[in-house]
Amino acid sequence: MENATTTTTATPKTLSFACGVYDRTWPLAASVASVPGYELAWKHLPTEEIFLRGMLGGEFEIAEMSMSSYLLQCARGDNLYQAIPAFVSRKFRHGSIYVRADAGINTPEDLRGRKIGVPEYQLTANVWARGLLSDEYGVRSNEIHWVIGGVEEPGRDEKIPVQLPESFQSTRLEPGETLWGMMTAARLDAIIAPRAPRAFVEGDTRIRRLFADPVAAEKAYYKKTRLFPLMHVVGIRKDVIADDPALAAGLLTALEAGRRHALNRLHQSNVDTTMLPWLEAHVRETEEVMGRDYWPYGTEANRHAIETLCRYALEQGVITKHMTVEDLFPLRLS
Repeated sequence: MENATTTTTATPKTLSFACGVYDRTWPLAASVASVPGYELAWKHLPTEEIFLRGMLGGEFEIAEMSMSSYLLQCARGDNLYQAIPAFVSRKFRHGSIYVRADAGINTPEDLRGRKIGVPEYQLTANVWARGLLSDEYGVRSNEIHWVIGGVEEPGRDEKIPVQLPESFQSTRLEPGETLWGMMTAARLDAIIAPRAPRAFVEGDTRIRRLFADPVAAEKAYYKKTRLFPLMHVVGIRKDVIADDPALAAGLLTALEAGRRHALNRLHQSNVDTTMLPWLEAHVRETEEVMGRDYWPYGTEANRHAIETLCRYALEQGVITKHMTVEDLFPLRLS
């Protein structure tokens, strides 16, 4: 009688992954793309909650992270996660600058010497917005009085407090105050925020964008600088990497496959990938300005943007020492 041979298959290890379900990450959430040897337990949560519970609290094995907050943590040496160069969120920020309609602000240069509100000073969107004001229009961050607090809800705190240099002016909102309340009382000239203030969305005529045509301004900015601002990156908790150093490369490969899947679907004009009736035209318009592969992963393809963000953070007092691409992405992956 022949001996029976039993083949055993290793049970995949489950890792929690807290991240937005975007077109480029959906393939991992849906198991269209996978990491060999692992099963990803997807945690679809609001971005701020992911940052607090993951990047700051270490609750998840893998987590989406704010680029500026991660940069700040690395500069301080207290980052719980190690980033891999998968930039799952990017966004131009000309459209994130809102001004009081009667403040006499018609050009970016008119912001010099004004009071500008931000929900948090170190937010990635705000770092990029301040950077473009400085580089493109000569409006330095230490020429503005920064007012920090909630846009519509009082009591918002910085996820990671920053002590600005003495040459910078900043004020925390008093309890019960909001940036929008200060703006309607003519005590604030502008707001820079990742999300549009509710009043702007609802069509309140007391607030408008600094750039009347932000898309045109952003296209011109990209053509000049070749910068497509990085917002969020994926990080793996350090103890998880220590247990399996190969995981980082495997996860990056899976995320790259997800990105390619999303890019390919954008070019399948017979497939309605989003509820946009003129998606094909939008894709062509974008690629005319930015080329076909305009959302790359990897350190080398994004070195210019990473170095620019590091420079902005230093110039704006977010960090106190020069940081490099290798400081943020020490793993040799791409």
